[in-house]
Amino acid sequence: MKMCAKYGLLLMTAVLLSACQSQSRYAQHTDSAPTFVYDEPDYTDAQPRYEPYREWNSRPYEVLGKRYFPLQTGKGFEQVGLASWYGQKFHGHLTSNGETYDMFAMTAAHKTLPLPSFVRVTNLSNNKSVIVRVNDRGPFHSNRIIDLSYAAAKKLDYQQHGTAKVKLEVIHFDENNNVTVGKHPTVTYAQYAGLSPIEADSKNAQEELVSDGVYIQVAAVSDPERAKSVSTVLSTLYQVPAQMPFINNIYKLRLGPVTDRFKVKMLLDDLKQNGYPGAYAVSENL
Repeated sequence: MKMCAKYGLLLMTAVLLSACQSQSRYAQHTDSAPTFVYDEPDYTDAQPRYEPYREWNSRPYEVLGKRYFPLQTGKGFEQVGLASWYGQKFHGHLTSNGETYDMFAMTAAHKTLPLPSFVRVTNLSNNKSVIVRVNDRGPFHSNRIIDLSYAAAKKLDYQQHGTAKVKLEVIHFDENNNVTVGKHPTVTYAQYAGLSPIEADSKNAQEELVSDGVYIQVAAVSDPERAKSVSTVLSTLYQVPAQMPFINNIYKLRLGPVTDRFKVKMLLDDLKQNGYPGAYAVSENL
């Protein structure tokens, strides 16, 4: 009975989030840069790491009468072409990876790369680079190869122009932390990060620790009433405090703080298996 009740509650929260997403989906007719007052984005690159591909995003799909065949691996992938960006119209809505699009995060959309993938994007007109996490499909224009978030486009300094010629290089991590950047030879993590063996061991040890103030971000929604309903259900279900800070016009649904690293892993595994594949840990409730 407890298990039934648990998954009933999970289903309830998924329905609430789905209703929230569909109620106002693409209310903005055309895309734009942010029209509301916002904090300056954090331009820190996405941190490449090993993440299993989402199986359902590996299947062929069709958009606007054209069929696309996703790659089974991003290892060794490079590409040159035009990058565009997407912003407020899609802000707060679901990506193809089942996560919430945040135009201030370092993310991107690609038509065929496995999801998620980490990609270094270099603006060939000014040599500026950014590392993004690809978690969405698009852009569905024949002359464009990637859609960057508004913040990523701003970091590459082409948000005013709409598009820029770029080079893409996938940063591929395997399960053993071997790293392949584009068509370059595969190296160890220590070689990739420029660490000595001692520094690499120290970094791995530190990543095993969880300090005070770790939160699990479950989802992000724009409706305050639904955000409150979902956070109440999740808090009751997992017996962990729930928070819903309002950041850049979106309510971030978070559980925590959690100080036990095993509990963090347990919560993440459970949430990802039961309707929240985009759940992840954040070190501070900002």
